[in-house]
Amino acid sequence: MARVLIVEDDEGIAFPLVRTLGREGYDVDRVYEGTAAVDRALAGGVDLMILDLGLPDIDGLEVCRQVRAGGYDGGVLILTARGGELDRVVGLDVGADDYMSKPFGLAELLARTRALLRRSGSRGVPALTEPSIGEPGLRIDPQARRVWVDDQEVALTTKEFDVLALLSEDRGTVVTRQRLMDEVWDSNWYGSTKTLDVTVGRLRQKLEESSAPARVVTVRGVGFRLEDGGLDA
Repeated sequence: MARVLIVEDDEGIAFPLVRTLGREGYDVDRVYEGTAAVDRALAGGVDLMILDLGLPDIDGLEVCRQVRAGGYDGGVLILTARGGELDRVVGLDVGADDYMSKPFGLAELLARTRALLRRSGSRGVPALTEPSIGEPGLRIDPQARRVWVDDQEVALTTKEFDVLALLSEDRGTVVTRQRLMDEVWDSNWYGSTKTLDVTVGRLRQKLEESSAPARVVTVRGVGFRLEDGGLDA
């Protein structure tokens, strides 16, 4: 069963989360501070982090930034009492996958948890039967949810992988913004579509940094396509 790490210092919020997720059959860990969360996530075995922004030692955004920089590729669901689109975009920009504002309903949180874990799949398990997608220079393994450029693995977040896999299904063809939002974030997502732009921006940067023989091209007002050729093509 998936392991969920709850990073929350408020006992009134943390206790119901631990209890509810435990009853659903998840293995649940809970830490109170951001530094402990970073250590626990980078130690391995965490499939989803439910992360409060208002922690007593370091800000939750910094926690997210540090775990992503350290190679954590599990899901990150941010909880916050802060309002405004700016916080949402900043959180997604540092690697969060989803965002919930307090107060929230436990039923909705469970639905978001299931969706993130379903998309994360079985990361790190080599695929034995599922073929890779793409040319030899850029290989995408849908079952293991791993991406390589030649012999170098490219670390992607859950959403980045889902966007790339969808664009790779029909290389060179435009995938509309609406289809990406519906299939990667699902039809129940009511947040800003800037979420998609932030995710595509991070994905584009990672492909460029790894010298991938493909690039994500924006078709203004329509969507995105994956084209053969690197940055200078």
